[in-house]
Amino acid sequence: MGAALCACAAGAAPTTAAEGSPGGGSTYLAKPRIAKVKCIRRCASHRRVRGGSTVGVTGTDLGAVRFMTFHGTYGRGDDITVPVRSGSASRFNARVPLGAITGPVSVKTPDALSSRRTRAIRILPAPPPSPNPTLTPVPGLRDASAPRLETGTSRTKVFVDARRAVVFSYRLSGHSARTVQVDLVSATDNPIVKSWTHPSVAPGAVQTIVWTGKVGRLAARPGRYSFRVTAQGTDGAIARSTRASDASRDSFDLFSNRFPIAARHYYGGAGGRFGAGRAGHSHQGQDVMARCGRKLVAARGGRVQYSGYHGAAGNYIVVDGAATGTDYAYMHLAEPSPFRKGDRVYTGQRIGSVGGTGDATACHLHFELWTSPGWYDGGHPFDPLPSLKAWDSYS
Repeated sequence: MGAALCACAAGAAPTTAAEGSPGGGSTYLAKPRIAKVKCIRRCASHRRVRGGSTVGVTGTDLGAVRFMTFHGTYGRGDDITVPVRSGSASRFNARVPLGAITGPVSVKTPDALSSRRTRAIRILPAPPPSPNPTLTPVPGLRDASAPRLETGTSRTKVFVDARRAVVFSYRLSGHSARTVQVDLVSATDNPIVKSWTHPSVAPGAVQTIVWTGKVGRLAARPGRYSFRVTAQGTDGAIARSTRASDASRDSFDLFSNRFPIAARHYYGGAGGRFGAGRAGHSHQGQDVMARCGRKLVAARGGRVQYSGYHGAAGNYIVVDGAATGTDYAYMHLAEPSPFRKGDRVYTGQRIGSVGGTGDATACHLHFELWTSPGWYDGGHPFDPLPSLKAWDSYS
């Protein structure tokens, strides 16, 4: 898919009455309408959109637009809204948030007039941050008598609810610190997500912080994050590990899900798509073809809701995704999953192998996503293909 996408809505844009216009009458404001979204700067190859790109948005009645929402693939959990400055009634530029994923976009005015959502825009991940796994001197600002800082971050790709968390390390040299504060900052809008304070830190010893991708019991929003250190010496002198605008030092990308097949795979034909006709019903998931015995991992950690065998599904397992409200179903496993109902699994943990058990003519994964309250508990299945392709692009 190219970077330019037409998202024309049928018919004229509706209008909305606004009270209190001069002269005591009403003013009719047209809803903004997006016609095209095109990558114009920091694009991927073939001018495709990726996190960090600048896109040009054209349409009608855009003069009052102040917000743009990247809606992701499902629900509101992966929506990202960013402020924008409208250049004119027919166009404006906007930066794609680093955490944005494939999905439609919409715009909104301060008066809550919203455009229709566009067709899905394919958004590639931003270039990965530079790895910094070992302690190295920092380039940040430092007062003359402040401690010197070295920092390092264990990995640049982190999955929410995985066993392998991200580890940040730092070490002082030259002087002691009265206090050291480590802030975890979102590169999307620069708020401090979490902070750690260490009093009376002596030089020479390596200090470490471990983060699992959660803030309290909730998963942090997917996107790029950076660790920033501020060390205050005993005389009040300050050393900082990085400038506030630097999103490259000690940075990593946090992802909410991992692609479930850790091997070569393809999506098959139309018959394996969500909604394809079946005898007496429609296909409720997406088939992903892979060789028998290839590794299957949990796309998202959580609690096992079901694990067993069914004549059609074969060996299968259903996981209630932690803090997502979504159930993840994996079917036709080569052998029964070692996990049972109630067990805890983690993102990226092996849950079985690709197989062809049950009503299957070839080895593949039949994968389903279900809305809350869950799989055959009142929820309903929805098309998992956009999510699978998004996870596939970075896993």
